[in-house]
Amino acid sequence: MNKQEAKKRIEELKKVIEKYRYAYHVLDKSLISDEALDSLKKELFDLENQFPEYITPDSPTQRVGGEPLREFNKVGHEMPMISFNDAFSVEDMKDWLERLENFLERKINSNFYCELKLDGLAVELIYENKVFIQGATRGNGLVGEDITQNLKTIEAIPLKLDDGGAKIKIPKKLVVRGEVFLTKKEFERINKEQEAKGAKVYANPRNVAAGSVRQLDPKITASRKLDSYAYDIVLPSDELEKWGIKNHEEEHVLLKSWGFKTNPHNKRAENMEEVFEFHDYWSGGNREKLDYEIDGIVVLVNRNKEYEKGGVIGKAPRAGIAFKFSPKEAATIVEDIKIQVGRTGVLTPVAILRPVQVGGITITHATLHNYDEIQRLGVRIGDTVIVSRAGDVIPKISKVLEDLRPKNTKEFEMPKICPVDGGKVVKDGVFYKCSNKNCGGVHKEKLYHFVSRAAFNIEGLGPKIIDRFMDEGLINDAADIFTLKEGDIMSLERFGEKSAKNIVQEVSLKKEVSLSKFIYSLGIIHIGEETAILLAEKFLSGFKNDQIKIKNIINYFKNTSVEEFQEIQDIGPKVAQSVYDWFHEARNIKLLEKMDVVGVKIKIEKKTVKSDKLKGFSFVLTGTLETMERGEAKERIRELGGDVSESVSKKTSYVVVGAEPGSKYDKAKQLSIKTLNEKEFLNMLI
Repeated sequence: MNKQEAKKRIEELKKVIEKYRYAYHVLDKSLISDEALDSLKKELFDLENQFPEYITPDSPTQRVGGEPLREFNKVGHEMPMISFNDAFSVEDMKDWLERLENFLERKINSNFYCELKLDGLAVELIYENKVFIQGATRGNGLVGEDITQNLKTIEAIPLKLDDGGAKIKIPKKLVVRGEVFLTKKEFERINKEQEAKGAKVYANPRNVAAGSVRQLDPKITASRKLDSYAYDIVLPSDELEKWGIKNHEEEHVLLKSWGFKTNPHNKRAENMEEVFEFHDYWSGGNREKLDYEIDGIVVLVNRNKEYEKGGVIGKAPRAGIAFKFSPKEAATIVEDIKIQVGRTGVLTPVAILRPVQVGGITITHATLHNYDEIQRLGVRIGDTVIVSRAGDVIPKISKVLEDLRPKNTKEFEMPKICPVDGGKVVKDGVFYKCSNKNCGGVHKEKLYHFVSRAAFNIEGLGPKIIDRFMDEGLINDAADIFTLKEGDIMSLERFGEKSAKNIVQEVSLKKEVSLSKFIYSLGIIHIGEETAILLAEKFLSGFKNDQIKIKNIINYFKNTSVEEFQEIQDIGPKVAQSVYDWFHEARNIKLLEKMDVVGVKIKIEKKTVKSDKLKGFSFVLTGTLETMERGEAKERIRELGGDVSESVSKKTSYVVVGAEPGSKYDKAKQLSIKTLNEKEFLNMLI
């Protein structure tokens, strides 16, 4: 993205985020999910980080919350109530730490303190002479709303403090910050009441909590049974040190000793590895065991002085960050819409996405199912969309954010010609299909052939898995196999992390292949293993470089005539014409060029000849051998200087006959070619 594009995208993001933030913070309404909004904010943060010249004071990254409601008295905060920037991955966390250390110009000397990030509402509590006198919302960070009477209804918030058993006495004036939230059970109870009244149910506990503390009638707040945890004492580090409090963890211990409810799950982490362990522990099944919602953890530099030296950038402290759990929804951009042809010939539109983390995995594809679905969603190439994935459900585009739509987008149209075989596309109900009934079957057979042992030998990618990947839109041609991502595979039902990782690793290991296997893998009509070897040898005879590039192969085969192919031993008119035709078809050349782009490498095979015992002899094998596989038998012949051919001709020296021989045996008898049984053949190899 160049500077002009970045500036435009930043302005668009600021506008749409502000729209959603106003609804969320001021009106207590969610127009999109918190997770989708977080991903938009993260994109804006990253762009502003990359292009800091476009950071402006009105950016959502530079301020907190919304404006105070008019119905409440306004309360100024002595120290700003700031919030945290978000991180969504280990890489994001490492980037955060690196930025902080660069700012401080040294390594962090402190450990970290990790807190569960509750999905609630931040509040400030003021005590004088141990008595609760005022409570306020965060508001815009500088001015909040006075909700004292409502907060007094929450039993978890002490109305009077007692420091009888505490080592440190409570100061005359004390300012504490914490979170007000709703338990899952209470949320369910309230929604059942709403249903019984025929009223609209609430979207999430956070909205209910926020709405509850902003009720003009405290009785309504009291009926909601809200809960609260305290997490911060609002004092400079120098003042806290006078009490012997040097780190944030000690603040939590002190708050508890004064009678505040603190979260027992919060924990010190000695290093970033322990931070990641804490995050992993709560992002899994343990999160579901809690009786309240959390959407991540808050990570702070534990030592107060070091935290303070980090200062504030925009709306957030440098020395603290919210490490969010992987969202079930996220916003990303549709970079392309491609057509995949399934095993039954059905054409499926698939959205190619800018990589995005959803439900713990990185997603790059989302099926659009059919053309009707594209029209229903109104999705176009270039659109910003919300991608959702709950549990093990395949990722889907659930919404288009039209406010972020570029002006030059075009509506997608289904092709009239099948991209696989050029057949006419016909409509069949809601589906579009290739009119050639054999299209899907032929297509999948080509892919089976491509990954077979004699070709790229990609283990673990059998017919059933290839069929599934085709139908889900992950692969459309052989080159797509090398673009498979773990996240896209894991998102499919019955595919776990281990199987996805194994497939991707195996594919990665098999990106390099010998020239003869590469030619064989293309599935050219009449080209078997032996003919592929002959074609490879002919190519290599005039090739002097150490590395073969795919463009060299394209140029050679395109510029070789049918007659020149026929000059190669055992290649007749039909085979020569087939090779010539394949390399003069545009879609085949496009496939080869795509293989080059995805990183397929061709290695030069070294012919190993141990002796010339069989030099001058040509062998054809038919039937099944008991003592060795056919591939091994062919290799043994070549090691002894012999040649192997696909077909029987007058030039054939011997036909090796195994169990259940085919037509090659009959041809040998017809041409009076000497046949060898397996024992006679093995004797020749000794």
